[in-house]
Amino acid sequence: MKKEAFKIFVVEDDEWYSKLLSHTLSLNPDHTVHTYKDGASMLADLSQQPDLITLDFRLPDYLGSDLFDKIKSYDPAIEVVVISEQQDIETAVDLLKKGAYDYLTKTDDIRDRLVHVLNQLGKHRKLTQKVETLQEEVEKKYDYPSTIIGQSDGIKKVFRLIEKATTTNISVMISGETGTGKEVVAKAIHYNSKLKKKPFVPVNMSAIPKELAESELFGHEKGAFTGATEKHLGKFEQAHGGTLFLDEIGEMDVALQAKLLRALQEKEITRVGGTGVVKVDCRIIVATHRDLLEEMKAGRFREDLYYRLLGLPLELPPLRSRDKDVVLLAKYFTEAFAHENDQPAKKLTKDAMHKLLSYSYPGNIRELKSIIELAVVMADEQEITPEDITFSQRDLMPEVLSEELTMKDYQLKIIRLYLKRYNDDIKQVADRLDIGQSTIYRLLKEHPIS
Repeated sequence: MKKEAFKIFVVEDDEWYSKLLSHTLSLNPDHTVHTYKDGASMLADLSQQPDLITLDFRLPDYLGSDLFDKIKSYDPAIEVVVISEQQDIETAVDLLKKGAYDYLTKTDDIRDRLVHVLNQLGKHRKLTQKVETLQEEVEKKYDYPSTIIGQSDGIKKVFRLIEKATTTNISVMISGETGTGKEVVAKAIHYNSKLKKKPFVPVNMSAIPKELAESELFGHEKGAFTGATEKHLGKFEQAHGGTLFLDEIGEMDVALQAKLLRALQEKEITRVGGTGVVKVDCRIIVATHRDLLEEMKAGRFREDLYYRLLGLPLELPPLRSRDKDVVLLAKYFTEAFAHENDQPAKKLTKDAMHKLLSYSYPGNIRELKSIIELAVVMADEQEITPEDITFSQRDLMPEVLSEELTMKDYQLKIIRLYLKRYNDDIKQVADRLDIGQSTIYRLLKEHPIS
C-alpha cells in the first residue's frame, strides 16, 4: 500500500526564506510542500487538508495570530508552526496556549530546529494513527447489532433503546439482573455516540469501600488523609468530556448520594481535602440490579437523585425470558472459546441444545458462558452432548417458590418445568417426580399449556 504523503503549506512573503523552508521540508520524500505569499491564498486552499502549516507571523494581509485563529477554526487538527523574525515571548506563549505546535524565530539554525520539529511531528503522527486504529477497533468491538447476541423481542427492544440513547447525551438508567450485560450495553451506547473518542470511565460502586467512595469519585488533594501522598484525580475528572458509568448505583451510601446530586446539578466537584471547585462535564450512565423505586420508598435512595439519573430507562431482560437466544449465545461462546484457545470449534448436538433450553439461568449470560466453556473442555469429541453440560446444583428451580401459589398450582408449575427440561417426555417426567402419568395428563387437561 502506498504511503500517504505528509502535506505541508509554507506561508512566507519573503521569497528567499520561502525557498529555504520549502527546500528543507522537501528533503524528506514523504513530504509534499506548497508555498504561499499571503494568507488569503493559503486559506483558499485549506480544503486540501494540509497536515502542517508553517506560518510567517507578519504577512501583507494578515497578522499571524488572526490567521492562526482562522486555520484552527477551519480544522483544529491542522498543526501550525509559527515562524517570526523577532523573539516575542508573550506572543509565543499566547499562541502555544491556543494550540500552536511550536514557535520558531528566524535564526541561523532555523533549518536544524525545523527538522527537529518535523521529527517530533512524525512521531506524534504515528502515535495518533496508532491511537485512531485502536479506537476504530474498540468501536468495532462495541458495534452492538453484531456483538450483542440475540433475536428475541426483548433484545430487539434493547437495540431500539440503545439507538435512541446514542443520538443524544441523555442520562441512561440500565436495570437488570446480575449477569445480563449492563456494562456491555453502557459501552455500546458510549462507543456508538458522538462521545466515542472521549473517555469511558466505569466505576463499580459495590466494589469500593464506603470510606473511599468519595475520593474515588471526586478525587483528593495531597495530604487530605493518611496515605494521600499525592493529588488524585477522581473518576469525574477522568471522564470529563466523555462518559461516566456508575455501575450498581443502588449500593451508594445515602450521604454520598447528596454530593453526587450536587455534582450533577452544578457540573462541578470539590476534591477531598480541597477548597476550590473543578468544573466537570460528562455523560452519566448508571446501572443497577436493584429496584430503585423500592429502595427510594425504603429511604435508601434519594428521590431527587433518582429522577435526576432516570433519563432514558433501559431494562435488560433475564436470559430465561429470551427464548432461543440461549442457543445463539451458546454457539457464540463455543466459537469464541475455541478461537481464544486456538482450537477447532465444537458443535452442540440437538439434544445438548434442548438441555440448554431447559434451564432457567439464575446467573444469566455470565452463567451460560461459564457452562459452555466447561462443556467445551469436557467434550471428548468435536460435538458437545448433554452429558458434557453441567448446571449449577444450587438453584435448579429458582422461580418455583418465588410466588405464593396453591399446592395444585405449584404441582403444575413443577410439572411444566420438568416437561420443558425433558422435551415433553411424560414417562420420564413421571419417573423423575415419582408420580403417575395419569396425574400429569389430568393436570395438563385441566390447565393446558398455551
